[in-house]
Amino acid sequence: MRWLFQGCALDAQARELRRDDALVPVEPQVFDLLVYLICNRTRVVSKDELLQAIWHGRIVSDSALANRINAARTAVGDDGEAQRLIRTLPRKGFRFVGEVAEGPPATKSIIQVGAQLSVPDQPSLVVLPFADMSAAQNEGHFAGGITEDLITELARIRWLFVIARNSAFVYKSRIVDVKQVSRELGVRYVLEGSVRRSGRRLRINAQLVDATSGVHQWAERFDRAAGDIFAIQDEITASVAAAVEPNVLASEGIRTNSLSSLDLSAWELVARAQSDFWRLTQPDHETAIACLRKAIEQSPQYAPAHALMGFALVFAVHMGWAEKATSVPLGRRHAERAIALDDRNPWGYSASGYAAMMQRRTEEPIAAFRQAVGLNPSSAAAHGHLSHGLAFAGQSDEAIKHGQMAMRLSPVDPEMARFLGGIAIAHYTARRFEEAVKYTRENLRLRPEFQGAQRLHAASLAQSGQVDEARKFLSSVRRTHRPPLTLAWARENVPYQTPEVIDLFVDGLSKAGLRS
Repeated sequence: MRWLFQGCALDAQARELRRDDALVPVEPQVFDLLVYLICNRTRVVSKDELLQAIWHGRIVSDSALANRINAARTAVGDDGEAQRLIRTLPRKGFRFVGEVAEGPPATKSIIQVGAQLSVPDQPSLVVLPFADMSAAQNEGHFAGGITEDLITELARIRWLFVIARNSAFVYKSRIVDVKQVSRELGVRYVLEGSVRRSGRRLRINAQLVDATSGVHQWAERFDRAAGDIFAIQDEITASVAAAVEPNVLASEGIRTNSLSSLDLSAWELVARAQSDFWRLTQPDHETAIACLRKAIEQSPQYAPAHALMGFALVFAVHMGWAEKATSVPLGRRHAERAIALDDRNPWGYSASGYAAMMQRRTEEPIAAFRQAVGLNPSSAAAHGHLSHGLAFAGQSDEAIKHGQMAMRLSPVDPEMARFLGGIAIAHYTARRFEEAVKYTRENLRLRPEFQGAQRLHAASLAQSGQVDEARKFLSSVRRTHRPPLTLAWARENVPYQTPEVIDLFVDGLSKAGLRS
């Protein structure tokens, strides 16, 4: 959906805001806030409702909420005094009051996957976010955690093509037509359901639909104690596998040892952390880290908490949110602990590979990323990480192949920029600089604040002969880059793996006007 109002165009699918036809950088959480207010513009939205919808019930200070509202107003050219578009109603809430026209989505970039995809030859499926049917509507993170686990477990079945988490969660809180979902994601089957928790009792409804025909393949209701959630997930996984492909043994996709009820609180904390982490902002990253620390304190043997902690700590270094000298070794230790506890968890290997890549161990990260892909062949994130690892090592053609596979597994991913980034790096290291410019430009259209894309765009422009544009762009980047960008910093911290590709990158930045 695309909404037009007072010189602005907000494209929900492309996650893009334009004002007077100029792209406006918007943090993911602020973007979600704008979308929610516009979707509910016929009424006042209370503070509690916003906290549940955007922060999933997490406790947020009044100042933090006010900061996000002000950021949303700034993005659309409004302010707290005029309130032409976003109005605050004291003690009641907020309402979007601008006149809105609905228009078709903007024309897609040629780089993005098309709106209609063909169904693969192998059985293909998407797990839509399970609905929270609890009376207080305060179990969104719980329902999201169940959805995440089902995606992970089903994706381990090698013959099953499973759409990745981020594209599946685009459909959260939306009334969907399964046939439209099939066309947009290029899958045959849709698994959907709901969760209702009351005290220590849990009810899960699930159904599997052949979306190409609308025929229901399987449905079941589970009424259990909340501590049985892991057994229920295994039952759903086995039942779906049997319904999709009854002649193939699906045991490799099912946990061999279900977790106990003692792990439930840690599971919930990791579910909250996953929800925060995927917004990819520094405040949400810090919230995710706090949840993961608590999960590890409560259940030191819980591998998923260590795996996500390891990845988050290393990812923060790449984003410029943490110091390499401390966060990378700590992240690596958590990754190794996760693998020791559960060597079938792909995120442990992704975290280990990311840490090794930041430490320039060259072959080690590629091997770890390959292990993650092997454990979860339908993981878009794993293919994306392998794409980056190969690209930073100068193995361009295979890097592009895995980047494209990530895009196919998650064709409407809000973080599509991450997959485009790996492909851009691959073209750069192959000295296809004009192609690299095309991909970095698209990357920055989707996520203008990505510092890695900013650096590579400047270098690519310069290497392709567009030196004046490169110097102008780099000049603007240096005003906001944290830590301060220098050739010495780039040589030390950007994880190109060999002296040849490091020199090639630094040469591009130098031609763009960067100095030591």
